Amino acid sequence: MMRVSVPGATLFAQVDGDAGKPWIILSNSLAADLTMWDDQIAFLTQSYCVLRYDARGHGQSTATDGAYDFDLLVADMVAVMDHVGAEKADVIGLSLGGMTALGLGLAHSDRIGRMLVCDARADAPPPFVQGWIDRIAVVQQHGTAALVDGTLARWFTEKCADDVKQKAAAMIRATSPQGYIGCAGALMGLDYLRHLGKMRPPVQYLVGAEDMGAPKEAMAAMAAATPNAELITLNGLAHIPNMEDPAAFNTALGNW
Repeated sequence: MMRVSVPGATLFAQVDGDAGKPWIILSNSLAADLTMWDDQIAFLTQSYCVLRYDARGHGQSTATDGAYDFDLLVADMVAVMDHVGAEKADVIGLSLGGMTALGLGLAHSDRIGRMLVCDARADAPPPFVQGWIDRIAVVQQHGTAALVDGTLARWFTEKCADDVKQKAAAMIRATSPQGYIGCAGALMGLDYLRHLGKMRPPVQYLVGAEDMGAPKEAMAAMAAATPNAELITLNGLAHIPNMEDPAAFNTALGNW
């Protein structure tokens, strides 16, 4: 475990696995932290040295006030890689983390082997933006705890196990209001779709079939816009499939 200094904040990071294996970096969703990947670590460390970190304003990473943008979040990911000496890594990102991975791939293609981008968007249409405006208003008034019920309903299907939902709820409550609002600001300015044709690293997209936040139609458009990309759909799962059904998700990882 380590702390990485970045402009205006300190990021919490963790390394699992054997030194000398290829690096892979994992990037979490909005309102989650690095523990969202717990069920993938045993599988990934068979082949990788796994680097994961709490996004700015999440988990044990500190927050800065104001809206963030993806240039800032991508720079944070690069800083974490630099801190451990990972000149190049494969990348798995989910939701906010998947969008950050896209930014890394577009701006720093030499730092990436290949990417798995899960349950993420690449654009910000007006209804998407309005949703974040509404959630920011709730957080400003009542804090992130007020988002728990609505977020769990979007993240998981009705059949999801209670212990998974309880773990997710604790992550949501622990997210600082400043970090949530800042990252929501970045999402409102999301504008990668029109640039995906320039993506050089290989990208595999993955989506839960029941995901309404990053619907499979939007991810299919991303895959179509990205050279040599494909889309995997996990049936019966929603926005956080790696937590709801680790076995299905890890099978997809194995194929990737």
